[in-house]
Amino acid sequence: MDNPFQLGFASLIGYLSHKAIMDTGARLKLVRESYKLSQRELARRSGVTNATISLIEQNRVSPSISSLKKLLEGIPMTLADFFTFDQPPGQDQYVFRAGDQPDLGRNGVRLLLVGATLPSRQMRFLREQYAPGADSGEEPIVHSEGEECGLVTRGTVELTIDGQVNILGPGDGYYFPTTLPHRFRNIGQDEAEIISSNTPANF
Repeated sequence: MDNPFQLGFASLIGYLSHKAIMDTGARLKLVRESYKLSQRELARRSGVTNATISLIEQNRVSPSISSLKKLLEGIPMTLADFFTFDQPPGQDQYVFRAGDQPDLGRNGVRLLLVGATLPSRQMRFLREQYAPGADSGEEPIVHSEGEECGLVTRGTVELTIDGQVNILGPGDGYYFPTTLPHRFRNIGQDEAEIISSNTPANF
């Protein structure tokens, strides 16, 4: 079989569709090499150390959501594209069952994406589930543009926006510019859930 790294990204997608390579390390290595980036160059672009990239690709380290997002910005690629590029497009699909929502999360956080296969999504819609003590990462998430809003449906969530700490419970919501650094953390004893959306679809 031809080397998928020599065939371009479109061929890489076809290659992956029947290889079922789902772990983060293998995905990162395949994507990085398809873009002809060395670990050193990706480290320079993203601000993540070369050693950390190597450990992630070997699945010896599991990156937080914020760390993985920062790393992918060096490619550049969104989290949604990273976890779904091997899925066929669904232009005429309008309903997405629970089993059709890929998980973009890490380390006790599930980020279930609705509409993952739509090729021209203008917004990102997530069902977020945080295990007790889980968070989006020690380093806050920052986007270059956009807005985000959400509603806590269960549990207790600590939401830090631009250094301001807020405690949210069921029924509480938020709406803020995604250019502000933000972090989510479940500070309760039970699983917490958030229904959220942001635009543009740059997550």
